[in-house]
Amino acid sequence: MALEHKYCCMAGFLLLLLLSVCNARIHQLTLKNETRSTVDLNNFGFYANGTLNVSLSSLWLIEKGVNYSTYPVGFSLSRSRVNGVLSYTAEETETCPLNAGKPTNDEPLILFSIDIHNLSVHVKSMGVQDNILIAKTKPEPNKGQRKARDAPAGGDSPDGGKQKPPQSEDKIKAKENGNTPLGPKKETEINPDAEAKKAEGNVFYLEKPAKLTLALDKINGSYNFSFDMVVGLKAQGLYSLKFHYCQNRMPTVKLPYSFTVEVTEENPGKNYLSAAEIPLSRLYICMAGVFFIAAMVWVYTLMKHRYSVFKIHWLMAALAFTKSTSLVFHSINYHFINTEGHPIEAWAVMYYITHLLKGALLFITLALIGTGWAFVKYILSDKEKKIFMIVIPLQVLANVAYIIIESTEEGSSEYYLWKEILFLVDLICCGAILFPVVWSIRHLQEASSTDGKAAMNLEKLKLFRHYYVMIVCYIYFTRIIAILLKITMPFQWQWCYEFLVEVSTLVFFVLTGYKFRPASNNPYLQLPQDEEDVEMDEVVTESGALEGISKVKKTCNGRERQKEPTL
Repeated sequence: MALEHKYCCMAGFLLLLLLSVCNARIHQLTLKNETRSTVDLNNFGFYANGTLNVSLSSLWLIEKGVNYSTYPVGFSLSRSRVNGVLSYTAEETETCPLNAGKPTNDEPLILFSIDIHNLSVHVKSMGVQDNILIAKTKPEPNKGQRKARDAPAGGDSPDGGKQKPPQSEDKIKAKENGNTPLGPKKETEINPDAEAKKAEGNVFYLEKPAKLTLALDKINGSYNFSFDMVVGLKAQGLYSLKFHYCQNRMPTVKLPYSFTVEVTEENPGKNYLSAAEIPLSRLYICMAGVFFIAAMVWVYTLMKHRYSVFKIHWLMAALAFTKSTSLVFHSINYHFINTEGHPIEAWAVMYYITHLLKGALLFITLALIGTGWAFVKYILSDKEKKIFMIVIPLQVLANVAYIIIESTEEGSSEYYLWKEILFLVDLICCGAILFPVVWSIRHLQEASSTDGKAAMNLEKLKLFRHYYVMIVCYIYFTRIIAILLKITMPFQWQWCYEFLVEVSTLVFFVLTGYKFRPASNNPYLQLPQDEEDVEMDEVVTESGALEGISKVKKTCNGRERQKEPTL
């Protein structure tokens, strides 16, 4: 276990370094000399009256020799019914998303194309939606600010993306009451912070397909612009915000660009978490209580059967308590993210430490149970030691990858690299812990046909087969089935994925504890326990074909040896 301690210390040091540069859930991403054609900035589930604020600054582009009218630069904001599906389908098409025509469905889609030559941002809204866009419009040439503000939005919409001046309160309220699904709510109920934004820009009701033109500022050779959006009742859902540099979609051309973007997403009630994440704080604290109760029941069982308890039983108790503690800190971490918009560093450190310990204890405990350590023997074979030499470092790597993913913005290139590493390492660990169980099953199969103790070995074989099936079902459910259920659920119910994972973990813990509980009638605990691996038959059946069997023991060369049973 010294090796495990060494790796845990290394991982703890790494997570402290990572948290020193941890970004908040109020996202801020800076990219330098980036060459990706599409950057996934964030995915967020909005309820009605949720707000999105995007501020782009320090955008640096190569201006000469690039046709930005054919290969535009800008943002796309789209709603997806299924988490992750829209991201993949959009990437596979060869057409630049900013040049997209009329959508094939009625899903809300808003495109922001940056025109650096005319210092403007062309906005194109499509689909059925009732969102409200608040942004600074581009003044018309040779006209005053007031006249530009009163002009139609962008001046080029045949069916009129309707623009209202910020000081026209009566018209705005009349529009809300008559033509928006927000009902008779007052404007301050839609977004309490919207009043300050209206002093800087204009309000657009995106009820119909429209084209707008916003202002683009140029300061010291870099470009800046920002916009706010209030999500309507019809358009609530899971939104994906992406940055596109369509020139780099060409396989032979990879031009660098740089920018800084700040994204603030908020649901009604000052909730900085996505719609699917808001219930997670309460879920985790409830499940922590359930795991704590299960751990206390397990400790009571160990104290009741103390003469049949082995070291592995206490390791199982430590795992249950660590799991409960990890969920407590996870709940606290989500609570502060939801209320403050960013995690509190001290609570985040405690959560990552307990999460690391929980992950390491889980795989080590499962592998030790599979090898029969402490129940049967106190020395692992060379083959079994190699499994632990693989699992422990991989678990440390998996936890480091998880911490990096949690503390890195989704749009950074490192995010996807570590996400792939985490997925691969997790699969390797899940496969590695099955090997000791398979070896034990094979050994029992061979022993049941050679050593004359078929009844006892068949009981052991049955138990190990059940354990193998339990592990496989747990891995498949938490890694595959639960994820498939997640992507098919409505956006506000995707927290059920975490609920299913935690419940399946609890069921797996309970079944494992029941199968390997310290009891005199447990076939697992009837395995040989002599340190020299001396065969000692202690099982006598009292029913079935072997009913009435008696045993005779002899001592040969200073050791006890059993004769064949007689009727």
